[in-house]
Amino acid sequence: MSETSVIVLAAGQGTRMKSRRAKVLHELCGVPMLGHVLRNAKRLDPDRLIVVVGKDADEVKERFAGEAEFVLQAEQNGTGHAVLVAQPALGEVDGDVLVLYGDTPLLSPETLEHMSKVKRERNADLAVLTARTKNIPGRVARDENGRVSRIIEAQDATPEELELEERNTGVYLFSADLLRDGLASLTPDNAQGELYITDIVGFAVERGLRVEAVEIDDPDECMGINTRVELADATAYLRRRIAREHMAAGVTFIDPSSVYIDADVEIGRDSIIEPGVVITGPTRIGEGVHVKSGCVLEDSQLGDGVVIGPSAHLRPGSHLGAGVKIGNYVEVKNSTLGAGSKAAHLGYIGDADVGEGVNFSCGAIIVNYDGYKKTRSTIGDGAFIGCNANIVSPVEVEPHGFVAAGSTITKNVPEDALAVARDRQRNIEGWVARREGRKPTRKPTGKPSGTDAASAVSAPSPKKPARKRPAKKTTKKKAGKKAAKKEAAKKKSPKKAAKKKAPKKATKKQASRKRR
Repeated sequence: MSETSVIVLAAGQGTRMKSRRAKVLHELCGVPMLGHVLRNAKRLDPDRLIVVVGKDADEVKERFAGEAEFVLQAEQNGTGHAVLVAQPALGEVDGDVLVLYGDTPLLSPETLEHMSKVKRERNADLAVLTARTKNIPGRVARDENGRVSRIIEAQDATPEELELEERNTGVYLFSADLLRDGLASLTPDNAQGELYITDIVGFAVERGLRVEAVEIDDPDECMGINTRVELADATAYLRRRIAREHMAAGVTFIDPSSVYIDADVEIGRDSIIEPGVVITGPTRIGEGVHVKSGCVLEDSQLGDGVVIGPSAHLRPGSHLGAGVKIGNYVEVKNSTLGAGSKAAHLGYIGDADVGEGVNFSCGAIIVNYDGYKKTRSTIGDGAFIGCNANIVSPVEVEPHGFVAAGSTITKNVPEDALAVARDRQRNIEGWVARREGRKPTRKPTGKPSGTDAASAVSAPSPKKPARKRPAKKTTKKKAGKKAAKKEAAKKKSPKKAAKKKAPKKATKKQASRKRR
């Protein structure tokens, strides 16, 4: 569609949604409903794209900043008034003007392109998109030649007009000149006292201009969303469409109705998606990937040949290289795993850069949060993380490092090293039996026990203390014989003469006394 401008009416208050959010910001398959409308409009490569906003203008403009021009309809006074508000911004454009609605997100670009083709081929001044459904209130009246004569709003219709089956979807493709003149002719002569854009149809017919009705093949495309129920219905329709598009591109779905895939997800051919899978955000999945039942994939990237699940969870920022295997009850968050790495079951890998060919055994955890901040760890190529090991970030396990089962690693592990960080096992024989007041069924062996194979290999053997020779035990009988022998020896040996003590030499003082 060349030389085409687009006006999107998105000023409705959405009171029936009963929400604090703007109605057009509610999401279908990961994208706000207005986002779907703008994407479809951009596929037409329009010269101008204008969105009319109302009460929630700031919220809507912030969400879609840079994607369109915005004009404010401060007072809601009908669809004609909304287009009239956009007229000054549109200016004196040529070509066609397409009018869409922010709460009608399911219209496909193919439908809009077909509408433009019909208008061009039939040289019409106005093309009106119609559908045969009971879910749209506006009726389409035709003249005796089968051409559109006017559009009737349900609240203004007679009982006979309410029986008309063809309905007005509200999507129009005007010639720019007709739109300018028609807007100038609008008056609030109706039960609601509002300006209806539908009155431009009667204006065109009265002037002999050509108005063509383009009936849509799938009426569900025209589904408008005003309630939560309608939001769920539209989401279900879009899910089916998304699944069909992926299947047409070579992806296998075991049960498409049980899978939830967002609009921005990309899946390579020959991939298999099992039931109960949820894939959200701009997730990219390579070729030949197998996603098993119960998996949740959020804003992640999976290389070719990845196998994941069942019941695994990829949180945002996860990048899995080719051939990676993620098993049941494994969660990966904001981490990169190199080609061929595996985490088969029951683990958490958060904020980690993992090399190629790494094995995470059952229960292995990357402890990335210390209660205040999150930090990253690095696991080198070919490393092995044993069962129930805790890698407390920030830590680096260098290539081919080996972490023993049950270890809590807080320091870097050098290349080719075995890291063991756990207490040695100690078995207390008969403890349970004594506690329960019964005789142990197993006799103590007297041998030390409890050192497992890994500890025996990794821990150096303690030096054995020097054995002390036990003191000789002496009985009373032996002690008596020993005493008798000593007594006999005393009697046999002659008594030595007592040595006489030599007189002490007199001191000088004593000598002087004797002289006196």
